[in-house]
Amino acid sequence: MFAPMQRYFIEIAYKGTRYHGWQKQENAASVQEALDRALSTVLGEPVETLGCGRTDTGVHATQFFAHFDCSQAMRDEESVPEAAAELKSFSRERMVRALNALTGPDIAVKRIIPVHADAHARFDALSRSYEYHLHFHKDPFKQDLSWLYRWPLDVEAMNRLAKLLPGYNDFECFSKSNTQVNNFLCTVTEAYWEVHEDRLVFHISANRFLRNMVRAIVGTLMEAGKGQLDEAGLRAILESRSRSEAGTSVPAGGLYLTRVTYSYL
Repeated sequence: MFAPMQRYFIEIAYKGTRYHGWQKQENAASVQEALDRALSTVLGEPVETLGCGRTDTGVHATQFFAHFDCSQAMRDEESVPEAAAELKSFSRERMVRALNALTGPDIAVKRIIPVHADAHARFDALSRSYEYHLHFHKDPFKQDLSWLYRWPLDVEAMNRLAKLLPGYNDFECFSKSNTQVNNFLCTVTEAYWEVHEDRLVFHISANRFLRNMVRAIVGTLMEAGKGQLDEAGLRAILESRSRSEAGTSVPAGGLYLTRVTYSYL
């Protein structure tokens, strides 16, 4: 007789520098592989996660969700005696501590949430938010976490063009070539640059993102910051639907997935 399976969401954060992105792949370390290995070890059964999306090599996440199924019933901390030894008596809080002992310094498990059997980390996500960080003076503590850019930028011009993005829904011009998607439609709800001391942060939120989309948008908007792109030029790029018309993709280390929202979390 098979034990009934329970579906859980797991919330994590990770520094992507040492990983070839979220998704499992042969002969390359991935965040998914490390997480699945830790879950399988602690739960004592094979576990495979499915993530809310995929991040590329070197990209970070301050919030990322995945779902998985297992036969273990994990309860709240207060309902489980601290002295309970059997894995089936693990609380979700103790599971988090056990997983964090196995995932290494670059992956942090934040919480585990029981969800309904049809809950889906990818397809149920209502919105996703990203940030891109760049700084202007060499700083060893920002290595691989922000892009060092040494030249002045017109942030007002970059923000004027960023405001145009929510008015469009086809972003094929910013998508990586040969991507296996049914369409290139995205609903962008906000896009703006924020000025901090010695650094800039680009914020963008949408219902979905295409591969390489944010890094290509940042590179294109920076053309405006250098005085090489105006509103008419950006509109032409968007309407061309051609990746070759848009700007260069910026380095991966400055990009962070920062928020994923669901109706039931």
